[in-house]
Amino acid sequence: MATALSPSVFVGKSIKFGTDGWRGMIAADFTFERVDLVAALSAKVLEECYGSNGSRTVIVGYDRRFLSPEFASHAAEAVAQAGYDVLLSECFAPTPAFSWAAHEKGALGAIVITASHNPAAYSGLKVKGAFGGSVPPDVTKKVEALLPQGKPVADTPGTITAFDPWPSYCQALQSMVDIEAIRGAIANGELTVFADVMHGSAAGGFEKILGMPINEINGDADPLFEGGAPEPLPRYIPKLYKAIKDRYQAGADGLTVGIIFDGDSDRVAGMDGQGEFLSSQVLIPILIDHLKAKRGFDGEVIKTISGSNLMQKVAELHGLSVHETPIGYKYIADRMLEAKVLIGGEESGGIGYGHHIPERDALLSALYLLEAVVKSGKDFGQLNQFLRQQTGFTGAYDRIDLPLANMDVRAKLLDQLQNATPTEVAGKTVSDVLSIDGYKFSLADGSWLLIRFSGTEPVLRLYSEAATIEEVHKHLNWAKDWASSVA
Repeated sequence: MATALSPSVFVGKSIKFGTDGWRGMIAADFTFERVDLVAALSAKVLEECYGSNGSRTVIVGYDRRFLSPEFASHAAEAVAQAGYDVLLSECFAPTPAFSWAAHEKGALGAIVITASHNPAAYSGLKVKGAFGGSVPPDVTKKVEALLPQGKPVADTPGTITAFDPWPSYCQALQSMVDIEAIRGAIANGELTVFADVMHGSAAGGFEKILGMPINEINGDADPLFEGGAPEPLPRYIPKLYKAIKDRYQAGADGLTVGIIFDGDSDRVAGMDGQGEFLSSQVLIPILIDHLKAKRGFDGEVIKTISGSNLMQKVAELHGLSVHETPIGYKYIADRMLEAKVLIGGEESGGIGYGHHIPERDALLSALYLLEAVVKSGKDFGQLNQFLRQQTGFTGAYDRIDLPLANMDVRAKLLDQLQNATPTEVAGKTVSDVLSIDGYKFSLADGSWLLIRFSGTEPVLRLYSEAATIEEVHKHLNWAKDWASSVA
């Protein structure tokens, strides 16, 4: 049976799932009533899609955002009223910890209250499948289709039981990495680790896994994120820059590395010992090389279309095939379920592994990166330069988001791309066009430009890689001028 919907459920923006979950402004779009509705329907769809395992259990977890514990409690009540047993987290934890719990406990899936890297005014809800990863788009579309039916209420409600997601998750990660080598290097002063957890759910994670303290930055709870956003980008990490540069200028001994986590610990970035920021465009090639050459793992490399060509080069160096997907980790997860995969990663920092669950996991990635540093005796910057020398790759990368006036302008630009596809970019001949997600223009000199649209907002996303940062900016400026001329 279903309850009648209050008209207030439809106040604010319509409920729509994006690349990983539903997000909205707290109190305007993301309300307790809406969370109840989406959580209960998500549980129903999880049973429909993954109920063959015989489970009636759904994991419910949350991050450190404003009202996250309260939203999670409401979600758990709604899921229980719909007839499902709930394992409700008793504390915040990384999103991949809840994905792991869904897999490890044989649950139908997990519902996680998090807005990931979004600013403080947002909250959100992610749906994870029984396999331990983001559900594919057809699953979230089923949830959206059921919204008009209202919140399901069963004749016999389920139970709610509290659980701690950390112990099992930490044990799983410890089993996959040479923890003793990392501990030893830190204890002996050979390696100094700084971790900016950005007031998010990775806080305390390294200490739990390593059993020893590291230099954690922004580990306190701050639901306003110091006025920024918990996104692993250079503009949000001034404290980490200062800590590492101070250490470098002081001439400290040993290797120094920085790790940056997003708000729910499923994205990662890094910093080398000289204070240079390194995105996953650099970290993924390091991980490919380490996992294949030092750990002996095998399988294909999955990259999204915005991924650096260095990933392709390093894969080729080790005789590994590469599979390219649209942007969004759910596409990588889908591929992991059907092929033998070494690693799958996206430009925004989400990285996962075929020998683990098909989920991006920043803490596991961080541990593998520390392992790579310890085993090689090189920091991230040195490892990056080594791979560039090995492959002969030279390149720079950047991206920008270009706000559009409205969705009509978006439609006009898309029509232009479809029916008058450019044959030149900044005076360079287009050698190939890939349109699995936006339009990626491969250019005659080996560089590329990607033009794609936000699925829910009037925003044009522009990405480019070329031999120099000056060439990159030429491509991006060309794209901005093209968009202005069409609009």
